[in-house]
Amino acid sequence: MNELSDRATNPDRAKERPDEQLVLLRFSGDITTKAHATRRRFLQRMARNLKDALESQGGEFRLERTHDRFFVELERSADVESLARVFGVQSLARVEARAWQTLDDVVEAGVALSRDAVRDKRYAVRAKRVGDRRHIPFLSGDVERALGAALAPHAGRVDLRNPEVTVRLELTEGLAYFFHQSTPGRGGLPLGCQGRAVALVSGGFDSPVATWQLMKRGVALDYVFCNLGGRDHQLETLRVMKRIADRWAYGSRPRFHAIEFDEVTRALKAAVAPRYWQVVLKRLMLRAAEAVAAESNAAAIVTGEAVGQVSSQTLQNLAVISSATSLTILRPLVGFNKEEIIALARDIGTHDLSKLVAEYCAIVPSRPATHARLADIEAEEKALDLRVLERAIVERSVFDLRGLDLDAIDRLDIQTDHVPEHGTVIDLRSKAAFQGWHYPDALFLDFSRALELYPKFDPSQSYVLYCEFGLKSAHLAELMCRGGLQARHFAGGLKALVAYAATRGLPTPEL
Repeated sequence: MNELSDRATNPDRAKERPDEQLVLLRFSGDITTKAHATRRRFLQRMARNLKDALESQGGEFRLERTHDRFFVELERSADVESLARVFGVQSLARVEARAWQTLDDVVEAGVALSRDAVRDKRYAVRAKRVGDRRHIPFLSGDVERALGAALAPHAGRVDLRNPEVTVRLELTEGLAYFFHQSTPGRGGLPLGCQGRAVALVSGGFDSPVATWQLMKRGVALDYVFCNLGGRDHQLETLRVMKRIADRWAYGSRPRFHAIEFDEVTRALKAAVAPRYWQVVLKRLMLRAAEAVAAESNAAAIVTGEAVGQVSSQTLQNLAVISSATSLTILRPLVGFNKEEIIALARDIGTHDLSKLVAEYCAIVPSRPATHARLADIEAEEKALDLRVLERAIVERSVFDLRGLDLDAIDRLDIQTDHVPEHGTVIDLRSKAAFQGWHYPDALFLDFSRALELYPKFDPSQSYVLYCEFGLKSAHLAELMCRGGLQARHFAGGLKALVAYAATRGLPTPEL
């Protein structure tokens, strides 16, 4: 459940529901300093994101917002770690709420809740008044001294500088919230309150960290991946960006746009002088991101570039690359050292996946230009047929990262290595690819349309799905099987299917 609770204002509920816990969440300073209307809008967005985080782990919960805090009531066994990953949360704590009318009531409750925790320990008491202080007829220091003295017979000694246990409480009108530990959040702004951008990603250390930095500032993101390494590169990058989406994108449904750049890079190498390959490639990637951004009303492009990290990222080259688009380019890592980026990758949970991603690039010149001139680059690009890029953008694959089950891709029970005689074969590639070659009698169905239509498929039929690498087909086969349909995907994608067709004497394309 997610309706508002009265536990935060009626602590007697705690006695009725001993199997539940109450969690207090503080807002980041970026929110508390905003004007009233802006603050209200940000907190409405943050409430939506918190509900998404809670719903993602299942179980019942109730959420309440006061002027200064959020309160969440949920099962005592529930993990509250996800709440600390909702941007806008400065810190959170499991608290015990107690009603009070006098200072003695606060002290009595504090002793009952904390005497065991401070027993034979060095301790301190920290109190804070929250909200309208006119309705709290004593100071925070009065509470600290009175409760500290009352706990003294049960504890070792007072130690205000280095206590082993800190008894903390927040006071509002008529209520006190007691806790001993708090969990830091990431602060920042609620995801989505600063609009939308697209991020160019490759799966390495840099781009996931760059996306996280923008998400922390309230920017919702879709991801654009220009594939230079085939199936493995795409799968590795999907795993990294799904980790970001699952852990940090509460309140958002980020999409992953996979654009095949194999034909683009071949055209580039044929038309452009080798020393300019890297600069022109980055400009083409920006144009691809700009096209995706236009479809989703995104206002900017995010990259993981840092000044001087590689030859294409000299200050001069970055300036030339940036001129390929009229959109704002955001580079949150521009001044970071590599060691700092890797440390952040560990912190946000992408390091172990990113270190498995190989460096994929089909165009590495021996002497790349480090100070390219815009006029020279534009002259080189005149020989390029940009229709190749436009076609790749149109034929891209789009994945809903949070709904994607990557673990199902290599599951044997949804795979097949042959096409049964009476099965319905569905080609999930682009229309142009289908027209170029398809398995005999296969039906064409755009992947995004297939995701919408499969619940209406005939359950008496069996289906074999295939795509470029076996990623889209595995995803759809898993969904279809969950829906009670008989579906398998051809393991290994187009290359494996073509090899199979050849063994049966069927016409095949050149790959």
